[in-house]
Amino acid sequence: MNPIVSIIIVTHNSQSVLPRCIETIDQQSVRPYQIIVVDSGSDDSSYLDEVSDRDICEVRKLSNVGFAAANNKGLESLAPECDYVLFINPDTFLSASVIEKSLKIMERLPRVAILTGLLEGYDLSRSCKTGKIDSSGIFRAWYGRWYDRGKGQDIGHNYLDSEHVPAVCGALMFARTSALRSELPELFDESFFMYKEDIELSVRLSEKGWKLHYSPEIKAFHCRGWNDSRRTIARKMRIMSARNEIKIYQKHPSVYMVWAQFKYILVRIFNV
Repeated sequence: MNPIVSIIIVTHNSQSVLPRCIETIDQQSVRPYQIIVVDSGSDDSSYLDEVSDRDICEVRKLSNVGFAAANNKGLESLAPECDYVLFINPDTFLSASVIEKSLKIMERLPRVAILTGLLEGYDLSRSCKTGKIDSSGIFRAWYGRWYDRGKGQDIGHNYLDSEHVPAVCGALMFARTSALRSELPELFDESFFMYKEDIELSVRLSEKGWKLHYSPEIKAFHCRGWNDSRRTIARKMRIMSARNEIKIYQKHPSVYMVWAQFKYILVRIFNV
């Protein structure tokens, strides 16, 4: 019997990207068993009507509970026989063989909890690839800063090795349900409204002996809300991100707490 795969997508005012996201799911060489779309407080959720008409789609509409809580709500609708769940953002556009290749890799690597791949940037305003890397796994600098490896670099002959990584980007997470069950019903920490909940989950699973894995065979495009210039990002969002980094080290004590607190001061007081 073939493994069963479900997909969870959390949306919020995602009318400009969700149709394209769903289209790339339709083009998969291996079709998912179900698609669960959780809307977290869109101003106008009528754009979800077309999605809800699909026979394998379930749409749940919530108040704006945040990314972590909305994903947890989506997991409540997961079919009990599901072997894998693919978490993607509505602004993530999959290449045609993501599910097929992910299954093959995960079946070979039974200690891997979550698989991610090469995310390439996508310019929605021009409807084209940027030619730049968005993420090839999340890493931590020697002083403690978490970062998407390769972000902004040209797509080329880099990051071509399949390897375990410290953390994975929440825009593309192919997860083994048997690894997630012990963390349910709150897989994602709901005190993280948005930002860095993927890192906290990665750290938690690693501490329990599971592996996080990156494979360049898994390819997708990501529009990403973050701009390369931090000054263009709303200050309250940068403060939230910095505060969440402190939360990670409150839950998982580390000397890197010094960096997290320093970063929070820089953002909160000096607006950098």
